[in-house]
Amino acid sequence: MKLLTFYYQGKEQIGVLSSSEKTIYPISGFGLKYTTMNELIVNLTAGERKALEDGVEDGIVDGVLLSSVKTLAPVPYPNQDIICLGLNYRDHAEESARYKEEDFGGERPHAVYFSKRVNYAIGDGELIDSHSGYAERLDYEVELAFIIGKDAKNVAAKDVKDYIFGYTIMNDVSAREIQNRHKQWYLGKSLDDFTPMGPWIVTADEISYPPKLDLRSSVNGELRQNSNTRFLIFDIDHIVSELSQGMTLKAGTIIATGTPGGVGMGFDPPKFLKQGDIVECAIEGIGKITNRVK
Repeated sequence: MKLLTFYYQGKEQIGVLSSSEKTIYPISGFGLKYTTMNELIVNLTAGERKALEDGVEDGIVDGVLLSSVKTLAPVPYPNQDIICLGLNYRDHAEESARYKEEDFGGERPHAVYFSKRVNYAIGDGELIDSHSGYAERLDYEVELAFIIGKDAKNVAAKDVKDYIFGYTIMNDVSAREIQNRHKQWYLGKSLDDFTPMGPWIVTADEISYPPKLDLRSSVNGELRQNSNTRFLIFDIDHIVSELSQGMTLKAGTIIATGTPGGVGMGFDPPKFLKQGDIVECAIEGIGKITNRVK
């Protein structure tokens, strides 16, 4: 299934997308009372899930055209900060070290984790605030993000697959000079509008595991990043198993797996984002999100 959050008839709703990706079936039509994606992820039962799948296939609920609604990020208000992986593709680690060796260089035998504050995740078509005058080196990062479907504690790598609810696209927008200035990435990654996400969640059963998906980004039509998630240094099994040894990953936790080479700071000279630039991030099997810098 493809699950999405949208604004229609004066309120935020959640629904299931048709296989044609033209029609949305609001879950309220199936008798489900969940009003947010967070509630659905945490509480959806196996029976309710089957009812959604069967109902969409049988066409028992009236739908609304996708073109007639405003789509939002699938999880506009995450329950917790997003957990992110840094330098998790070798080519991105190398380009980062070329840009600023003292901040990004050196051997890293262990995964680099950091968190990203998201007061509000913006959806496909929404504007990225450039924070002009405060952030001058604005960068983009296409990433595969996944959502934990049930509380995970002390999970063995072989069992991680059973804890994945679904996948979405995230653009980890970054203010490089702030990120480097503070020697800790939290602030430079967490400014308002720095988390474009969407266009929906594709449930885990729709994508072969482990995911080996093409991902790419472009700026004003120029291809910048072009890779595949099979090149992750630390894969999803490792990430969830390692994190869950020391902390409980609550249902609804969003984890972004890192970005491949081709970000703006990796060019010589760098190609940072400017006001008016249009950034497109796409991942095979999920879709794409497009956002303009304001």
